[in-house]
Amino acid sequence: MQTRQEFIKYGLLFLLSLGVVTCNTSPSSVGSGARDRTFRVWWQQGFYPEETQEIERLVREWENETGNRVELTFYSDGDMLTETQNAIAAVNLPDLLFSTGKVETLIPSLAWDNQLVDLSDIINPLRSIYDPQALESVAYKNAETGQTGKYAAPLSQQTIHIHYWKPLVAQAGFSSDRIPQDWEGFWQFWKDIQDELRSQGQQNIYAFGFPMSPAASDTYFTFEQFLTAHNVQLISPTGKLQVREPRVRQGLINALTEYTNLYKDGYVPPSAIDWANPDNNISFLSRNSILTANPSLSIPGSQRQDTQTYFQDLVTIDWPNTLNGDRLNSVSSVKMVVIFKESPNHEQAKSLLSYLIQPENLGSYLQGAQGRYFPVMPKLLEDPFWTNPEDPHISASVQQYQQARPFAQSFNPAYSQVLSDNIWGQVIRAIVADGISPEQAADRAIAEIEAIFTKWEQ
Repeated sequence: MQTRQEFIKYGLLFLLSLGVVTCNTSPSSVGSGARDRTFRVWWQQGFYPEETQEIERLVREWENETGNRVELTFYSDGDMLTETQNAIAAVNLPDLLFSTGKVETLIPSLAWDNQLVDLSDIINPLRSIYDPQALESVAYKNAETGQTGKYAAPLSQQTIHIHYWKPLVAQAGFSSDRIPQDWEGFWQFWKDIQDELRSQGQQNIYAFGFPMSPAASDTYFTFEQFLTAHNVQLISPTGKLQVREPRVRQGLINALTEYTNLYKDGYVPPSAIDWANPDNNISFLSRNSILTANPSLSIPGSQRQDTQTYFQDLVTIDWPNTLNGDRLNSVSSVKMVVIFKESPNHEQAKSLLSYLIQPENLGSYLQGAQGRYFPVMPKLLEDPFWTNPEDPHISASVQQYQQARPFAQSFNPAYSQVLSDNIWGQVIRAIVADGISPEQAADRAIAEIEAIFTKWEQ
């Protein structure tokens, strides 16, 4: 069995080593329609080697079957956003792109601006085996044509899970079998554990590894859960913005107050105001945080080789009930592939994408990702990988996805810019770092959201 130092080292290795890798199988142009330009695919770097290796294998298989050649480039999350923004500005885009990070919040805007290819002809043959909610998540309006189309292909989905360290709970004299399910009792339980461990001399332990920074998309992902718990409905199902309604504003103030008080009361590491996405993972894997929330199963996936940690010490659970006592429907985000309209290689790009989303290929890719993302085709859940009751983390995630809901951008694509700009991260940090009140933060967020929606309506 690995020592604690070893599993921390290997668990953090993936977080700290993501970079840019290019698999240039052929620098020459491919196919008669390529107009002397290489068929280029940009793909987000996998969290695990197996994830990257699996997409490389699938691309090689497609190359062998079709005779085409691909320049496959892997980017980290941060680099992908920068490279995509630069490519859009320079009108020098890849042919096909897949990103699980911030780039996905740009997709509704790209569809609106008529920069993406409608993929309905690829998706429709598989429509019956797709999760309907996943298909709804890629139905975007094109402002130029006035039509709604499938401007992306769903590949996987993610929701935000809660993880905690069972040994730290026991060390504090508490029982994992008695975790409250009511909203307020749940958070108090973990505060009490921190207080007890501090009294035992562990001064660097914190109850919650929650980001408070606009640099982390995990911030808005986590805060959206608090909005749900407080029954804050910013957008109606018909797409109408409701932020000026008194009950919505008050709910937003309450959610901001509760979330930021976790930090101000000393239950979140001080460095959380500057965290990027990997940092809550690092804090948690180092056991400086008793509990964290993470929008994938990357944390337990990184510990698979340590059976004691994976099966005994590390626990994945669902969120507590809302303040009304209802089950909290976790927000989910669909991970999608797009083809750019400026691409001279539409035929090759559609052929490759059609190959990748075949159930057998998509299933093997998701398993290569160690289950950190969830299938968008329910039939894939029939595989033993997803039905194994002995896997505590996969089985917990399967249950959680039964009650998942999409982000509000499914009701109005303008909300994608709210996420892209990380409005929630901005105002949360302003509260904990700059000292503005939750009321001021709520009004600032409301004004910025209204400005975004007004711009989209023009």
